[in-house]
Amino acid sequence: MFRSPEVLLCNTLIEKGMKVSTAESCTGGMIAAKITAVPGASECFDCGVVTYSNEQKEKLLGVNHKTLEEYGAVSEQTALEMCKGSKNISGADIAISVTGIAGPGGGTPEKPVGTVWIGVCSNSVHKAIKFLFKGDRNAVRQQTAMIALEMARRAALGMDVDPRV
Repeated sequence: MFRSPEVLLCNTLIEKGMKVSTAESCTGGMIAAKITAVPGASECFDCGVVTYSNEQKEKLLGVNHKTLEEYGAVSEQTALEMCKGSKNISGADIAISVTGIAGPGGGTPEKPVGTVWIGVCSNSVHKAIKFLFKGDRNAVRQQTAMIALEMARRAALGMDVDPRV
């Protein structure tokens, strides 16, 4: 039987007595929505924050203004700071962060549409991975959410969080 990434994540977290929090930009709360659609999500989900603007990334998650100026919102550094901020404000065992360019506009040669950084933070992991997703805006957002959920599950299992390995 097929089990969605959010069901697999929730089952793993509940089994391990862990909770997850989210800090989302380009997915606009999609990851939190997927997790909370799972029956029993209150046992595995702590909180979710959507910070679309740089100002709110700073204000709510503690992303450093200099990080945003120097590297931009769509960067490894910002994804890591978002993730750390989510973990700090929630007290969750694992935090997921996503920041990217879903399109159709906003891309540059250095950061084309589909560029996404996904971060995962736990007591033992503090990592952000860059992805380049293809498709329209919704496809980029859906792929981002699916990969982020899998990365969090891998962190809960103590595995390498990179789903490409």
